[in-house]
Amino acid sequence: MTDHTVKSFDVELGRLNDTLMTMGKMALSQFIVATEALAERDDSKASQVVSQDHRIDALEHEAQNQTVRLLALRQPVAADLRQIVAALKISSELERIGDYAANVAKRTLVLNQHQAVPAVDGIVNLAERVQGMLEAMMVAYAESDVDKAVEVWTEDEAVDKMYTSLFRELLTYMMEDPRTITSCTHLMFMAKNIERIGDHITNMAEVLYYLVKGVPLDGDRPKGSDVWSNG
Repeated sequence: MTDHTVKSFDVELGRLNDTLMTMGKMALSQFIVATEALAERDDSKASQVVSQDHRIDALEHEAQNQTVRLLALRQPVAADLRQIVAALKISSELERIGDYAANVAKRTLVLNQHQAVPAVDGIVNLAERVQGMLEAMMVAYAESDVDKAVEVWTEDEAVDKMYTSLFRELLTYMMEDPRTITSCTHLMFMAKNIERIGDHITNMAEVLYYLVKGVPLDGDRPKGSDVWSNG
């Protein structure tokens, strides 16, 4: 981004970007710990994620306040306006990612009260793939790297296919052994939460593309077959 004659504007933009990067790191950390809690059946880690969710919410409020201040006092146009609006959108996406990570942790606490089922490994693999997307997306944002953002955008199709496969696997477990129905139902919701995290990361890639290029990302968003609607 170009420097501005009014240096305080650059300082405020830098502060806003710092807030977003902190949100991204925190959301990724929450997601990783929630996944570890699931894989290890660790109530302590799951509780940690749930208890820290408010920190991401607070950062989103801070980002909102910073953007409102910039819009009101600086009256930005063109690229500056896109940067501020993009920051507002990305902060919202990151807050939702934090919420979904907390949802996974909450269900882990319930799941740990039941017998373990093998399908957990598939959920963990899905989560790790989506974590890679989030990490790459935050690097792309920090570096204004459109090519990396497009790579993240195309990864969503593979995530959707993994989710669909997991959904069918879980249905099979439930049909073969009704005793797994409760556990598998929780895992289905976890898988959907993780798939939705992938969607929010893909949204961020589209926002960054528009921020840098000034035009929407061409083409339909790549989607795999989804046996569950995106709620």
